[in-house]
Amino acid sequence: MAKQKQKTDPNYKVIAENRRARFDYAIEDDIECGIVLQGSEVKSLRGGGSNIAESYAAVEEGELWLVNSYIAPYDRAMFSHEERRRRKLLVSRKELANLWNATQRKGMTLVPLVIYFNHKGRVKLKIGIAKGKKIHDKRATEAKRDWGRQKQRLLRHGD
Repeated sequence: MAKQKQKTDPNYKVIAENRRARFDYAIEDDIECGIVLQGSEVKSLRGGGSNIAESYAAVEEGELWLVNSYIAPYDRAMFSHEERRRRKLLVSRKELANLWNATQRKGMTLVPLVIYFNHKGRVKLKIGIAKGKKIHDKRATEAKRDWGRQKQRLLRHGD
């Protein structure tokens, strides 16, 4: 019998995830993009010190930017970085045009979903083209999630 290949990639690692985004926004599409970082920022991300929960992406002057993301300072760096600086995101011109068109439609925004190291060890950011949910939509999502939990509980216990 032949050995099975290991499916998990040792280089792939999730650094930070915006779990609240899927609750607050209806994600229509997502796109992977690169991010321009300094050396101390990459070292800090390897340690896991970042937060993208309060951040957003914006198309300004023909470029895509990640605004208000936090990367912790790297304590052993000779030249430290600014923690909440605007970081340029790397996408193709066609994708940039699509993102700009999406943000011009009513209620659409660019929300960072997850920042991670890909299989090559490069830092990537997945952003979602999203529309903000209303309060009643959030309640419906929560009710659906609660019903799913209750169903699983009933199937497990047989009550």
